[in-house]
Amino acid sequence: MTSEALDQAPAPAARDARWRDVAAVLGVRLLGRLRSVTSVIRPLAWVLIALAIGFWAIGQTLGWAEFTIAATVIAITVALCALFLIGRTAYDVSLDLARTRVVVGERAIGGLTLANHGTKAILPSRVVLPVGAGRGEFGIQRLAPGEEAEELFAIPTQRRGVVKVGPVSVVRGDPLGLFERAHRRDDPVDLFVHPRTIMFDGQSLGYLRDLEGLPAADLSRDDVSFHALLEYQPGDDLRHVHWRSTARTGTLMMRQYEETRRSHFVIALSCAAADYADDDEFELAISAAGSIGLRAIRDSQRVEVRVQGRDLAAGSGKQLLDSLAAIRHSRPRHGGIDALSAVIARSMPLASIVVLVCGSKVRGEDLRSACSRLPFGARVLAVVTDGAAASPTLRRIGDADVVTIGALEQVPLALQRVLA
Repeated sequence: MTSEALDQAPAPAARDARWRDVAAVLGVRLLGRLRSVTSVIRPLAWVLIALAIGFWAIGQTLGWAEFTIAATVIAITVALCALFLIGRTAYDVSLDLARTRVVVGERAIGGLTLANHGTKAILPSRVVLPVGAGRGEFGIQRLAPGEEAEELFAIPTQRRGVVKVGPVSVVRGDPLGLFERAHRRDDPVDLFVHPRTIMFDGQSLGYLRDLEGLPAADLSRDDVSFHALLEYQPGDDLRHVHWRSTARTGTLMMRQYEETRRSHFVIALSCAAADYADDDEFELAISAAGSIGLRAIRDSQRVEVRVQGRDLAAGSGKQLLDSLAAIRHSRPRHGGIDALSAVIARSMPLASIVVLVCGSKVRGEDLRSACSRLPFGARVLAVVTDGAAASPTLRRIGDADVVTIGALEQVPLALQRVLA
């Protein structure tokens, strides 16, 4: 075989490969077109199409004119309904929520504006606005060029959460509901439904306030919290000599200090379903954690919030409430309040204040174990939510103060008892 023949031999194989590639591309495009066509056909239309074909086949096979006429009527009806899909739906859609953050029980008010900026009129259509798991529908009349239509709506917020509003879909269809063509417009908007919180009057968390840090029980030769005077020991820093006492006693006297550390406020909120008797207790725990966290943030504390499996953003009050709005029950493998305390001890060893928040299903021994796991030297407050508690109660578990509340309004009184 000559060299020229060798060069020409692969040409048919290459052509076959190119044809296969072209066929694959055409097949994908055809399949996409077919899907777009079939997507506008509702189940009822498929039933009528099947009946029309069946009746036509029976009429032609058996010679029954009644079935042939019925098939013809059904086919004409389906064809007429399909004509309603013809037309533009090119609205300019604007979705506007007056507030993207509300508290449970408040209504979120919004507006939907549709404008026809084209040169031709847009026939009547239906606008669908998804709201979480539900959806709202608005009927839009014919819009001439340059006209606008505005629809106001209110979203009830019975439960805490992050509700996705949108995207808006413009739907064209027929009166019988055989065909429906939807075009998505605009982007979805997140509506944050914050938990209920309560404001504390005065300095309910006053024991947390400290300019430079919280004094510890450990003594130091060099810090900022003055404690006492001691005689000079070799190696002491002469910068801390108390000259007045030295002159009065004739002995070199040195200042002694209490060690201080930066105030680090940690809230550990258990999201384990087994720790709560019902969902109301869980929601009360979230509200209590949010109320305490907001007070600490107003007191200029460094606040961190931890739940099973992750930290929550709490750099500001808005971030804290947004994070609390999105939390759900944790997975069983993450454990309860005891496991959460172990994570706090490992990841936040310098915490100065730790608030544990859990439900009434946590056993006393589990709560004792959780408190004992926390960083040494940290002040511990445990808040237990119990829907059956008519008034707040206070008890001690080891070195921890444990308060039990049955309503959000009891939080300030419970903290006052802790500080008393």
